[in-house]
Amino acid sequence: MGPNVGELVMTQTDSRESKQRGRELRQQLPRSLHADWRPAADRLDPVQVITAQDAPRIQQLVPVRHARMSESAFTFYRGSAAIMAGDLASQPSSGESVQLCGDAHLSNFGIFASAERSQVFDVNDFDETLPGPWEWDVKRLAASFVVAAENSGLGTSVGRQTAETATRAYVESMSRFSGMTILDLWYEQLKLQQLQHLAPSKSERKKMKKRAAKARRNNSDRALHKLTEQLDGKLQIRSDPPLLVPSRELAHYGVDGDELREMAEGNLTQYVDTLPANIRSVLSHFRIVDIALKVVGVGSVGTRCLIVLLTGRRRGEPLFLQIKEAGESVLQPYLSAGRYRHAGRRVVEGRRMIQASGDIFLGWSGSANAGPQFYWRQFRDMKGSADVAVMDVQQLLRYAKVCGWTLAHGHARSGDPDAISGYLGKGRKFSQAMGEFGVRYARQNDADYQAFLAAIESGRIESQEL
Repeated sequence: MGPNVGELVMTQTDSRESKQRGRELRQQLPRSLHADWRPAADRLDPVQVITAQDAPRIQQLVPVRHARMSESAFTFYRGSAAIMAGDLASQPSSGESVQLCGDAHLSNFGIFASAERSQVFDVNDFDETLPGPWEWDVKRLAASFVVAAENSGLGTSVGRQTAETATRAYVESMSRFSGMTILDLWYEQLKLQQLQHLAPSKSERKKMKKRAAKARRNNSDRALHKLTEQLDGKLQIRSDPPLLVPSRELAHYGVDGDELREMAEGNLTQYVDTLPANIRSVLSHFRIVDIALKVVGVGSVGTRCLIVLLTGRRRGEPLFLQIKEAGESVLQPYLSAGRYRHAGRRVVEGRRMIQASGDIFLGWSGSANAGPQFYWRQFRDMKGSADVAVMDVQQLLRYAKVCGWTLAHGHARSGDPDAISGYLGKGRKFSQAMGEFGVRYARQNDADYQAFLAAIESGRIESQEL
């Protein structure tokens, strides 16, 4: 006998109870207290946190990571999710859990292609995903707007305003999502055309369409043109060390290129087994041509991140896949390890939970018991991101609203929107608290960044300019 339908569907009474539970949480943790930021007495040395992450990485690339983090207070913030994870864990928690992005700063949102080939906007980085308190992502996002606004010369007051705007959009969106049916919430997504309609002027809409067209061209065909060359009639990934190093040249980095290629090919079989049958059928028509180590992002530099060039057996069309090493989430020392022992699967399943439209080639490989673990995804599939550094105040405020909506949607999909909305209420207490928190934490980030620069200057850590 199957479960009663009433056990599977949240009733209106359940919704009211969740709302009330959220309101009661305010007694334990008033919303205004989220404004507080005081470093714990036993707070770890931020440079030590970063260098601890360096240990398992490809050592020849660690100075590249340091160089990217040293460019500005904002690039430092992007690479220091582990520092903030410890800081968030030292603060009081609401106790209401969702699937966290884990690194929800404003540059980890962007556009990409859905399975139906529409361009959608969503969170696009999940290396640190784990179940945890929803406010951790919100605080990471709010502080990122303050740091970014200050870094681009817009100032602290604009940073506070954008942090509040992002949070206000989160609050209002969560209220809306709590009133939706489960299926309507699940199917909701933000398409690029909707963002274009929000632009206030014809010239702004024209610029957005131009950027969207550029992102549509960011695919395997374009990657083939930019990243490969013909040598003696043979297609291969070109060399551009240290940012792009084909397997044939990896010995310089202490990596056996032949061994790496064998590992990737062996992992391919494991990866394919994690895909639906229809996608396995698609991949059966492709063969591996070349593999290269590629530096990406800021925080990921030095991890084993590979791109794999495949070509179709019938017409030779290109397909680039990215294989990214997955390790322990920076949140894991402070939260439950979650239900997945395999780090690559943790990333994939977290991504599927949060994103409204996913990559059809998303999968994982490697043993959960020993050796490196990876997740796979399509490389450059109509991907694009906002250039926050060139935004004016109004553009940044609009972007803040979109990020707040998007984060709320991911949390509502994976958590209890009624309880979270009940806690947040309809006023501005929480968003104002997040504006204040963002400013305070930006000052902490500044101090950590200066300590990092001093460590480079003193020779304590090495930085390689590119």
